[in-house]
Amino acid sequence: MSDNNSRPVVIELGELTLTYRVVTSNIIHCSCSKDRKKPLISPLGIKRKEQGKLECRNMQAAHYIGNERLNAEVDIRSGAVRWTHGETGRLLFEEAGRELEEIPVYHYTSNGESLDVQRVKTVDGERNFIQNLVRQKVRTAYRGKLYFNWQENERIHGLGQGEEGIYNYRGTTQYLYQHNMRTPMPVVISDRGYGILFDCGSLMTFNDDSRGSYVYFDTVDQLSYYIIQGDNLDEIISGVRRLTGHAPMLPKWSFGYIQSKEAYHTQEELLCVVNEYRKREIPIDGIVQDWNTWEDGKWGNKILDKSRYPDFTAAVSELHRKHTHIMVSVWPNMSSQGENYEEFLSENLLLNDNSTYDAFNPEAREVYWSQLEQELFSAGVDAWWCDSTEPFSGPDWNGSYRREPWERYLLVGEEHKKYLDPGTANLYGAVHARGIYENQRKHCRDKRVLNLTRSGYAGSQAYGTVLWSGDICATWETLQKQIPEGLNLCMSGHPYWTLDAGGFFVVKDNWKKRGCGCQNDPEPKWFWQGGYELGTEDAAYRELYVRWLQFSAFLPMFRSHGTDTPREIWKFGEPGTMFYDALEQCIRMRYRLLPYTYSLAGKVMLHDYTMFRSLLFDFPYDETACELGSQFMYGDSLLVCPVTEPMYYEPENCSLEKKKQWNCYLPSGFCWYDFQTDEKYEGGQWVTVNAAIDRIPVFVREGAIVPMEQGLQYTEESVDTPFEFHIYDGKDGFFELYEDAGDGYEYESGKYNMIPVSWNNTEKELSFGESSHVFSQSITRRTCVIYTASGRTKTFSYNGKALRIKLEDAGQE
Repeated sequence: MSDNNSRPVVIELGELTLTYRVVTSNIIHCSCSKDRKKPLISPLGIKRKEQGKLECRNMQAAHYIGNERLNAEVDIRSGAVRWTHGETGRLLFEEAGRELEEIPVYHYTSNGESLDVQRVKTVDGERNFIQNLVRQKVRTAYRGKLYFNWQENERIHGLGQGEEGIYNYRGTTQYLYQHNMRTPMPVVISDRGYGILFDCGSLMTFNDDSRGSYVYFDTVDQLSYYIIQGDNLDEIISGVRRLTGHAPMLPKWSFGYIQSKEAYHTQEELLCVVNEYRKREIPIDGIVQDWNTWEDGKWGNKILDKSRYPDFTAAVSELHRKHTHIMVSVWPNMSSQGENYEEFLSENLLLNDNSTYDAFNPEAREVYWSQLEQELFSAGVDAWWCDSTEPFSGPDWNGSYRREPWERYLLVGEEHKKYLDPGTANLYGAVHARGIYENQRKHCRDKRVLNLTRSGYAGSQAYGTVLWSGDICATWETLQKQIPEGLNLCMSGHPYWTLDAGGFFVVKDNWKKRGCGCQNDPEPKWFWQGGYELGTEDAAYRELYVRWLQFSAFLPMFRSHGTDTPREIWKFGEPGTMFYDALEQCIRMRYRLLPYTYSLAGKVMLHDYTMFRSLLFDFPYDETACELGSQFMYGDSLLVCPVTEPMYYEPENCSLEKKKQWNCYLPSGFCWYDFQTDEKYEGGQWVTVNAAIDRIPVFVREGAIVPMEQGLQYTEESVDTPFEFHIYDGKDGFFELYEDAGDGYEYESGKYNMIPVSWNNTEKELSFGESSHVFSQSITRRTCVIYTASGRTKTFSYNGKALRIKLEDAGQE
């Protein structure tokens, strides 16, 4: 063992070598190797810089290592490691042992033979399956296991997003592989004050049952992982992003309403939809052009079908004139009939599925960007929808029954390993996003990268990505499951997650209506199991859609999308009808909260914040709150309790007789205000509240300061209404109001405002700090108004200088 405190601590345990390095005071890197001479290459691209000293003592039975935040006791005989808090000595967790078993690593090739390609049009896109690949051994690696002893009643979260709706992973098995509706993350987060980031790009399994508690690694050169101690979840997540990459600002418009469906078919249709929203004065900021922009038979081509998009540049300009942005769907896999495919083929930049470009190759990433730029970015396209970025999900995307979890893991995982190095089987989506981010930033400085992508991994957040949950089906059960799945993904370190509001599949197995080329396949599909054959003509689906959109209004990205039913607001009724009015109110609420939402995004960029928050972030002391995966915080002020059961209708327009009420838990330690009525409740109790169709139960924490706007039709509109500060008095409060240009990267050089706003509840005084810049929507030189939940109001003007405003005698104005 090394006795030099400035160097790594190295412990020999038989044929295994354990190495410990300090990254920061609360992060220690651990590795376990059978070959010390082999250089450590991070699959996640982590660049470690050792900071600080790691104290070590060599005793007869154990080695003791640590610093002021993390201590470890390494048992010499068993290799078990007991990790404790450096200051208090409190147990964090125990490593019970580890395994590394040497395995051959294979590369699949046709050995120079012509590829036997089976091209299949599936509901998940056009796929290639190569029939004559053979495997050749190229090297050796290891499959590994790291065993754990979790504490009694310890809660484990993270691991990305799956399908099952599991909130606490204790007592479960989770398979970590890329798939439609599955976005794995190599991160576990514990409610005991630590997280573990596994530096692994291969398939993984988390197991906690009678067979043991361990994480299994399919193909690694060594076990490599980071222990992150945090006094709260925000500190742990900050550690994850410090290692894997900080999230940049997304464009401001991306926090407005984004209209999408599968699919708009012409540029005229895009313009008509936006015109109708503007005519109805319903706020909108983005519209999405889904797949099939290419000529018939040229799947994945980034050259437009000119018969349907004759002057796309002019169409995009018209959308911009109407203050609406456009996002376009692009795919990594391409039909052999397309010009883009021919370019990749001629330059030998395809993976050996003979369809998907090799995103691991920087040259291929540049070619992909040049194709995006040719007709899309040059036309003014604002954002990318990178679909199917797993990108091999075909073997499981069929059949009328869902296969067993282990069977799906093997089927899909082995397909990935045919075309990717098994050590990088989970990394394709991340490197694909990297290529788009880096190349767009080289090409353009005044348009922020926005990439809505179906798969990602640790580090994806650094590339301007929003992850969405895949092609989910429209059922109440799915809506219920999506909440804990999204919370776990955000607890894995990625701050931006969304979903298809309303569910992607609404009816069952409607091939012909989708027009995907699968009309001749009569077999039902296990995933195409929406519950509403009448679509938007069914009041039961309209009710589900309203509840889904209400939930989505409190997600980082607010968007509607799906197949086999339209999604525009007028498809759900007309003004004066219950569903239309509820949807309109929901969209307006999102825009009302825009200053609050954008300030949360500023905290994501500046402080590694998480805006879609498990209650574990803010109420770790409340046992009831910690168990709930059905409610969440939006920022640290708004408690959101989505309605996830029908109250009005069953399928086929059958009326329900149910109370329009919802049970909500209010965490202890605070009083809570009903967001819509300002009614005040004590915390630490369940309450039953009104849940009529136009209401999603939302509560505001005592002491909160919530900035709001009135009357916005789009996110960057400058309105003449007063800027509002809503104070929920009862406790002191603090908020930071973030302002910047809304797009571009000038914020990276400091051109932004983060204005501190504090509420002194005793003095009834609101204080503002200084701001340095003026933007189009700045509160500087603007009329502002304060509203308190107790009924006080006061109007004032802010000039960018520190300001204090007393409300004690303000009364009603």
